[in-house]
Amino acid sequence: MGSGAAAGSVRTRYLVYFQYLGTDFNGVAAVRGAQRAIGVQNYLEEAAERLNSVVPVKLTISSRTDAGVHALSNAAHLDVQRRSGQPPFSPEVLAKALNTHLRHPAIRVLQAFRVPSDFHARYSATSRTYLYRLATGCPQPDQLSVFEQNRCWALRADSLDVAAMQEAAQHLLGTHDFSAFQSAGSPTTSSVRTLRRASVSPDLPSPFVLPQESRATLWAGAGLCPRCHRCLSLQEVAVLEPGVREPVIPVQTGGLCPGASQGQGRGSGHCGSLSLGLQVRRMTAVLVAVGLGALTPAQVKMILESRDPLGRHQTRVAPAHGLFLKSVLYGGHGDLGKRRWPGKGPVCTH
Repeated sequence: MGSGAAAGSVRTRYLVYFQYLGTDFNGVAAVRGAQRAIGVQNYLEEAAERLNSVVPVKLTISSRTDAGVHALSNAAHLDVQRRSGQPPFSPEVLAKALNTHLRHPAIRVLQAFRVPSDFHARYSATSRTYLYRLATGCPQPDQLSVFEQNRCWALRADSLDVAAMQEAAQHLLGTHDFSAFQSAGSPTTSSVRTLRRASVSPDLPSPFVLPQESRATLWAGAGLCPRCHRCLSLQEVAVLEPGVREPVIPVQTGGLCPGASQGQGRGSGHCGSLSLGLQVRRMTAVLVAVGLGALTPAQVKMILESRDPLGRHQTRVAPAHGLFLKSVLYGGHGDLGKRRWPGKGPVCTH
C-alpha cells in the first residue's frame, strides 16, 4: 500500500465498521487530555495499540455522534504499519484483535476491509443513514421497558397524529436551505440539501415487551400497548457549492426501523451528511410537535423558509438517546458491497 517511515515496513489502510451504545460516552470522537469524559474512539485506539504498529494507530471517524447517541454501524479508517518482513494483517484478524482488546462492553467491531491508501472514511462516504426511535404512552419514565431505557424518546402522549406528521414532512421535500434546523454558528460550509423522500410506514412491535407487561400497564386512554409501530423516513442529498471539500452525500432512507417499546412506537429514519445528527434531532422534535398538535404542518414550512436557527420553535431538540446512526455506505451506488477496489477483492459486504 504505501511505504512507511521504517525501512522495509509497509503501511496498510483499513476501513473498520463498528457499533456502540452511546450512553456511557461523550460522543464517538476521542477526548484528549485529562478530562474524565471519554469517547468511543479512545477505546478503539487503545485496542489498536495492541497491534504493535511501527507508527501509533489513529482512527479517522466517518461520522461524529454526540454524547448519548448510538450507532448500529459507524465507520473509520486506520493505518497499520508492521515491521519489516511481517505481512499485513488480514481484515478478519484485525477485526478479531480489536474486539479482543476492547475494554468496554458497549463497543464492538463489526467488520474490517483493506482499502487504498488514499481512501478516506469521511470524504469517501456516499451516504449516512440515521434512525430516531420514539415510544408513546409513557406518562412516567419507569413505565418504559428497562431494555428500552436510553434507547428511545419516551413520550407521555398515547398517540401521534401520523397523517399530520406526513403532511409536515412533505414540506421538507426538495432542495432547500436547512439552516433553520442547524445550530446557530454551525461551521457547516453549506446548509443546502435535497430531501428526496418522506414516508410513514408500519413496523414490527418491540420484542422487549411481554404480553403480561402490556396487560398490566395502567395508561390513560384507549389501547394499552398498540401493536402498531411506524417508521418515518427522510431521503436527503447534500448539495455543495463549487470548490467546497465537504463530501457530496446522496442519502438513502433508513429501511430498518426497530420498533420502540411500550405504547405506540415510531422511529424516524433520516439520512444525511456528517453534520446531520443534530439536524435529525431538531427535525424530529418539530415533526413530533406536529404529531402532538403543538404545531401545524404549515408552520413547519414557515420554520424551514425562515432559515433562522434561533427561532422559538427551533429550540425544540429531541433527546440524544433516541438517535442511532444506522449505516455509512461507500461506492458509486451507495453500497460498498457492490464495489471492488482494483486488486483488493471485495472491500465490503456490509
